[in-house]
Amino acid sequence: LNQRPLDGLIGEEGANKESESGITWVIDPIDGTVNYLYDLPGWCISIAAKNKEEFVAGVVYSPTTNSLWKASKSNGAFLNNLPIKCNEPVSLDRALLGTGFAYDINNRKVQAKIIEELLPKVRDLRRLGACAVDICHVGSGSLDAYFEEGVNEWDYAAASLIAQEAGATFSVTKARDGSSRSSVIVAGPFLHAALSAQIQGR
Repeated sequence: LNQRPLDGLIGEEGANKESESGITWVIDPIDGTVNYLYDLPGWCISIAAKNKEEFVAGVVYSPTTNSLWKASKSNGAFLNNLPIKCNEPVSLDRALLGTGFAYDINNRKVQAKIIEELLPKVRDLRRLGACAVDICHVGSGSLDAYFEEGVNEWDYAAASLIAQEAGATFSVTKARDGSSRSSVIVAGPFLHAALSAQIQGR
C-alpha cells in the first residue's frame, strides 16, 4: 500500500481505510485460521481489489498445497497459471458440495439445519476449513458448489471473482440483522439455481 497510498483497505484484522482513488483492497491474511493453528492443509492468503461497483482482481494462495488461483475482470481464471472452468451442468443429486461454519452459534444452527435437509439430496458434502479455498475449488471443478452462512466480505472477495471468471454463478445475501456477515452460494449456473431454491426456499 506504500505504492498506492490513496487506495482503501478492508481487512479481517481490523484494518479499515477509506479509498481516495476509487480502488479498495480487501485482504484476509489467513483464511482458515483453525487449519493453520492445527497444522492442517488448506489455509490461504486472500487479496482482492475492487472499485465502487465490483471486484476487479483477486488472488488466493494456499501455501500447504502450493495452489495459486488468480483472476481479473473479463480475463478468465487460473490455477497455477492454467485456465480453469467450473463443472457445468451438474444436477443436485450428483453434486459434491462444500461448506463451512461461522463461529457464531446462531449461524451454526441455521447451517446445521440446511445440511440436514440437503444431505439426502446430494452426492456428498465436504468441510475443508477455508472459505476462499473452497470457493476456488468450485472454480477449478474440485467441488461442484459451496455455501455458507455468516461470512464476511474478506472471506469471499478474491475467490468470488475467481469462481465467476471460471463460469460459476456467485450470489451473496446480506444478513437481515444489519451485520457485516452474509450468506453465499456459488456453483455452475444450473446447480446454482437448484441449490438456491433448496436453501433460500426453505
